[in-house]
Amino acid sequence: MYPAELVKPMREDLTKVGFEELHTAEAVDVAIAKEGTTLVVVNSVCGCAAANARPGASMSIQNDKKPDHLVTVFAGVDKDAVNAARGYMIPFPPSSPCIALFKDGELVHMLERHHIEGRPAEMIAENLKDAFNQVC
Repeated sequence: MYPAELVKPMREDLTKVGFEELHTAEAVDVAIAKEGTTLVVVNSVCGCAAANARPGASMSIQNDKKPDHLVTVFAGVDKDAVNAARGYMIPFPPSSPCIALFKDGELVHMLERHHIEGRPAEMIAENLKDAFNQVC
């Protein structure tokens, strides 16, 4: 587990733009079950989360169409919440960071770590915007 003071600014990268932090498996279950679209970011302390995933997710919601709900869980911190979120992302293997879009509880779009790592935040944002334009 990472110390709270270490991850606080990394959490705030998403919460300051409207993402709700989920800390329990129950909170994840409630979020995924909501009607409409839900974007789930599995946050991480790694460099590709800092340079690509968090900025890409933040940029993606600057779009005419966007998810109804924005949530995040933190790998290495919120273990139960992360495990619950990953359970909804099957058949994709666990990875962090990763970003998943759900519609009415169904997984409809997934960006795994290998889609994020080494790609500019702008490319991630465009990928997500395309998904939002089709699904939201």
